[in-house]
Amino acid sequence: MSLAQGPHSLQALQARYGERHRWLLLLSVMLGSMAAVMSSTILNVAIPDMSQHFTLGQSRVQWVTSGFMVAMTVSMLTTPWLLSRYGYRRVYEVCMWLLLGGGVVGGLANDFPLVMAARVAEGLAAGVVQPIPAIIILRAFASHEQGRASGLFGMGVVLAPAIGPSIGGVLVDVFGWRSIFFMVVPLAMVALWLSRRYVPTSAPGGVQADAGSPGLDWIGLALASVSTLMLLNGLVQLRGDDLTVAVVLLLLAGVGMAVFVAWQRHLLKSGGRMRRASSGRKGKVHPVRRGPLMNLQVFGHRHFAMGALVSFTYGIALFGSTYLLPVYMQMGLRLSPSYIGAALLPAGILLAVTIAAVGRLSHRMPPAHWVSWGLALLALSFALMPLVHPAAGLALLWILVILGRIGLGFILPSLNLGAMRGLPKDLIPQASSVIGFVRMLGGAAGVSICAIVLEWRLAVYAHASGIQSRADLRAFNETFVFLATMTALALLAAWKMGEAPTPTKKD
Repeated sequence: MSLAQGPHSLQALQARYGERHRWLLLLSVMLGSMAAVMSSTILNVAIPDMSQHFTLGQSRVQWVTSGFMVAMTVSMLTTPWLLSRYGYRRVYEVCMWLLLGGGVVGGLANDFPLVMAARVAEGLAAGVVQPIPAIIILRAFASHEQGRASGLFGMGVVLAPAIGPSIGGVLVDVFGWRSIFFMVVPLAMVALWLSRRYVPTSAPGGVQADAGSPGLDWIGLALASVSTLMLLNGLVQLRGDDLTVAVVLLLLAGVGMAVFVAWQRHLLKSGGRMRRASSGRKGKVHPVRRGPLMNLQVFGHRHFAMGALVSFTYGIALFGSTYLLPVYMQMGLRLSPSYIGAALLPAGILLAVTIAAVGRLSHRMPPAHWVSWGLALLALSFALMPLVHPAAGLALLWILVILGRIGLGFILPSLNLGAMRGLPKDLIPQASSVIGFVRMLGGAAGVSICAIVLEWRLAVYAHASGIQSRADLRAFNETFVFLATMTALALLAAWKMGEAPTPTKKD
């Protein structure tokens, strides 16, 4: 491919801003990622209020979160193709407009299906945006700068969910759940302004976006989408009385994933499926190649395969706890949303500081070691949750929340670097989207699994005990122990990820 040309190409922006451009570019995509992360997590504090407003059960309102995560999970796989075909700026700006529009429509909606449609639109945009920062960090920064860049980026991104619940809790108490949707609008608007200045029109590698690049693997995308939807629906059906439907859906999801993998292997071996397309002249056709949606070559690198496994189990624990913790504080401990937000703020700020510190110190210890220590602290924070009781005060709860956030601070800037260092540069866009996909697949499953375990234990204790508050706490405690177990299992893969090759000094 030829080098991109024009005043907004990567080469032109590098010439205009010099060495500062890669940091300005990182700042620009950081704002967009903050908007995406905020839209994915901040709504959790409003779920009880939305449940009452629409007179829906917890399981149906939960689809506000699950629907977002399904859309985000699947759309991640399209990022490499979108970037190569349309370039960074066009893809990024469309995603910001979707986030902005979803926030406005969701906040003004009077019907639950319209709220769901707004969430799905936000999820599609958030999924495409998520892999972009890792691609930029691994391609635009030298290996000795990647830890610092990842730490600074991670610190900025976690400030959104750190500050968001505090502001969101107050907004829910004062203005209701609608106000939560509008919080993403200012960030999306600033991100759009920055993109016009610093985000290049070029595709990854600084080459021109090519409309004639291999077509999107629509069959693979359909298989991934349907399989993910059946997986989530199957998990939701496990909460009902008819287990037959749940088992059938889960089996179909497994078959769909197996067919998806087989199809990707076929496309990879055949060099992409060829189709006949019209050239615009009568009787003239030319072949168009369809590349695989997920390049399975990335799993041939042992450290990446282990990193992807860590990412999946970590996604279960991270997103499961993100859903569970606010619900636990509201339903189990009877705390108000504004109190919860204010209490979580210090832990969120500490998380941001930890990420920045780990990024600067990342060269002193292999990334897999940081990930292992982080997983251990996160698992410990979950495992000790049963010791929390309102009668003994809430100090232990905040200590455990802080401990878990420190663990997250060890993991977040290190996981992608540990999994993708040493990969060929042409595989980095695919690797970034794949590791994001498996993390979000684990996250989407984790939210539903936590809800299933919680409802199951609530039903058991409600039947066996007449003391509802104690039954609530015991059910929540056992769900936290489940999360601790899942997080501890991720340690096994993290140790294997430590066998990653030593990165070269080349940019």
